[in-house]
Amino acid sequence: MPSQQKKVIFCTAGVLSFVCALGVVTALGTPLWIKATILCKTGALLVNASGPELDKFIGEMQYGLFHGEGVRQCGLGARPFRFSFFPDLLKAIPVSIHVNVILFSTILIVLTMVETAFFMYNAFGKPFETLHGPLGLYLLSFISGSCGFLVMILFASEVKIHHLSEKIANYKEGTYAYKTQSEKYTTSFWLTKGHS
Repeated sequence: MPSQQKKVIFCTAGVLSFVCALGVVTALGTPLWIKATILCKTGALLVNASGPELDKFIGEMQYGLFHGEGVRQCGLGARPFRFSFFPDLLKAIPVSIHVNVILFSTILIVLTMVETAFFMYNAFGKPFETLHGPLGLYLLSFISGSCGFLVMILFASEVKIHHLSEKIANYKEGTYAYKTQSEKYTTSFWLTKGHS
């Protein structure tokens, strides 16, 4: 049976691990991964907009791994739009990267829940195998941290290298061309880092 100090450490680690798993589950379902501003390039060039009048051509959007929403502006007022990645954007996005982000997020959740169980077992049970001991817990923490890191790298590459925000803004938009003006990673993106 572990000492009282070890029980407290393992129990605290188990609770923190469980909170991390809940954070990643919450992050997966929310559209708060990216907040972007998009410029209606076509409209701004037509009227040669600059300075304060350029604001009439700047829209915004926010999205997560499954869905998002935004407002397109092209000088004629705001046009709200909503979208979902599955099945709407399958032809516009790099599907393999997007599916891998979701897959590694799911693996991260499963490993974090297994970590929680092992931490609690070490706190209140009688560990007898190496996997249940500190080395096994370090290994699980390293693997789940690596999955969180992979999620961030893959999603960031999907956004920056594959111009995800621009593809979403221009999806089914025949008349105007939109260009990403700024992108900011928001709450849900950083929650996956919380476990790494």
